[in-house]
Amino acid sequence: MGNDMTEAEPTAKRRVTIREVAERAGVSMATVSRVLSGNHPVPASTRARVLRAARDLDYVANAHARALVGGGRKMVAVVLRQVTSPFYAQVAEGVEAEAAARGWLCLVGTTGGDPQRELEFVQLMREEGARLVILVGGVVEDDAYRERVAHYAHALDSAGARLVLCGRPAPDPDIPALVVEFDNEAGAHAITGHLLSAGHRGIVFLGGLPGNTALDARVAGYRTALAEHGLPPEAAHVIDCGLGRAAGHRAMTQLLKETPDFTAVFAGDDMVAAGALRAIADAGLRVPDDISVVGYNDIPLAEDFNPPLTTVRTPAEELGRAAVRIALRDPEHAAGAHHLLGTHIVVRDSVQPPPPGRPH
Repeated sequence: MGNDMTEAEPTAKRRVTIREVAERAGVSMATVSRVLSGNHPVPASTRARVLRAARDLDYVANAHARALVGGGRKMVAVVLRQVTSPFYAQVAEGVEAEAAARGWLCLVGTTGGDPQRELEFVQLMREEGARLVILVGGVVEDDAYRERVAHYAHALDSAGARLVLCGRPAPDPDIPALVVEFDNEAGAHAITGHLLSAGHRGIVFLGGLPGNTALDARVAGYRTALAEHGLPPEAAHVIDCGLGRAAGHRAMTQLLKETPDFTAVFAGDDMVAAGALRAIADAGLRVPDDISVVGYNDIPLAEDFNPPLTTVRTPAEELGRAAVRIALRDPEHAAGAHHLLGTHIVVRDSVQPPPPGRPH
């Protein structure tokens, strides 16, 4: 994958022409047009040669050529890690709702966190003429990610399309991509402050994932809030168990066996909180009587947890809507633009002051 990107970089700013495809395939420009339009019979061997040349040169038809083959549709593609996550589903719903309101088609693809699947889906959407390709959710921002996203942004830009990073930062402010995200750090700072104001001092962050942009920001907000309340750096206790209900349940079960001197848990998201609530109940303890628990995202089920969960409401659906709305409202200036949406705490029943006799 790295080699493909390296080869594509020099041509990222310049569109490959139909003449170059013709020369590469050893055929006339008219023959290339016939193959790409699909409206005229062409020998199978010639067709294969032209398509191979187009692929090797990273050729994408311009808007006129796409119109000839019925492409260039008003299409938005949204790329998610998974659709079963309530947060991702809400973002996708926002993208679809805003696209539908404008008469655009929305396609959804999932990667399972596999960079190769992401690459293939983005390239397919580029070939199909999607005008917007939206990548959703926190990521581990390493060199491979930065190179991959720069490649996507330039490749889509050269095809007259736009890359939108939704809920994740741009690896380089100079790439032609729009960023729409929410303030993860501020939300984490606020919910940690809520626990501190209730009297808690032994607060565990459950659900860290080092390198993940969203979770690193939440951990940073948690640490800042502790420091502002005069607690030393060692007061921060981050459990790097990742996300998901199962991860939260496993980590909380282990934590209850090893470290009984905490009174509150800040779960990295609401699904981690769900696992933690079950583990606490399995251990014969009660929330919030024995341990207070807060989450992040305010998924629709959070108010139905036992007890209803105090959490941070993130603008998941609005994030998806804004990604489409902003990109389409001002496409010329969307490249490199950064839009930050706010969060707020939703107070329910899962927090109360530490029980008497327990260390604060």
